[in-house]
Amino acid sequence: MHFSLTDLAADITQNSAESGADLVELEIHERQFSPQGQTPGLTGESSLTGGEFRFIARDNGRGMDRAELKQAMDPFVTDGIKHPGRRVGLGIPFLIQTAAQSGGGWKISSVKKGTEESAGKPSGTVVEAWFDLANVDTPPVGDIPGLFRTVLLFAGPREVVLKRKRQGGGEDLDYAVKKTELSEVLGGLEDVSSLVLLGKYLRSLEGE
Repeated sequence: MHFSLTDLAADITQNSAESGADLVELEIHERQFSPQGQTPGLTGESSLTGGEFRFIARDNGRGMDRAELKQAMDPFVTDGIKHPGRRVGLGIPFLIQTAAQSGGGWKISSVKKGTEESAGKPSGTVVEAWFDLANVDTPPVGDIPGLFRTVLLFAGPREVVLKRKRQGGGEDLDYAVKKTELSEVLGGLEDVSSLVLLGKYLRSLEGE
């Protein structure tokens, strides 16, 4: 199991960044339930009890066909490229296992570029997972500003869009940031001073 939910989200989003996409989106949603166990606006694909952490990773990369998607969910299949020497692939299988063990769920959809299924549809992949924050098997949430900083620095996509919402349990949050806009304001995302300012800005959005 991953050390935190943000580690898991980073792993899945890295797959998007390495898919040949020029646009990657990551959404993070947290909801704390009322004493009656419900929060306004909750879609509810599962019987969560104490709160919900949900992330959605989207890309417009090359996508996967049905056979490739099935292989991606098999922990005993790997292309041997991303992690040379590894004989099993743990990204999506770990996601599925962790979501199931923590009282949550998952959804994955993909359209492969150049296939019959992609006619009239944009290629790419969407991975969504949600977790019950009250479940004893749910990993800790982790460092969300750190997650966003990591994703913004992934090589590959020209644009990265990050969206964040938090409801209940204190101060609500609702913001979005774009890689291109941050890069323009900071004069790039390569030098140390820019990265320090980036980290401070992301933490200020979280009220830290």
